[in-house]
Amino acid sequence: MSITADRKTELLKEFATKSGDTGSPEVQVALLSERIKNLTEHFKDHKKDNHSRRGLLALVSQRRRLLDYLKGKDEGRYQTLIEKLGLRR
Repeated sequence: MSITADRKTELLKEFATKSGDTGSPEVQVALLSERIKNLTEHFKDHKKDNHSRRGLLALVSQRRRLLDYLKGKDEGRYQTLIEKLGLRR
């Protein structure tokens, strides 16, 4: 359910704005999106796991807040991130 160390380093390399970047909104949203994807797969087998579902909703709302922040700060970075992650269809 959690992200492997290898996958996390891949995401950091792909979405980091500079070398050693782990705190930018782009990186945080990418990591949250990966965790959300993993939890969504988990719920296909465990439909009644309501405790984890609550955590999923918290992750989704945290990602939403980060995306709103990024949209307010820099619309171009927001659009690029949305396209890379394929969030809006």
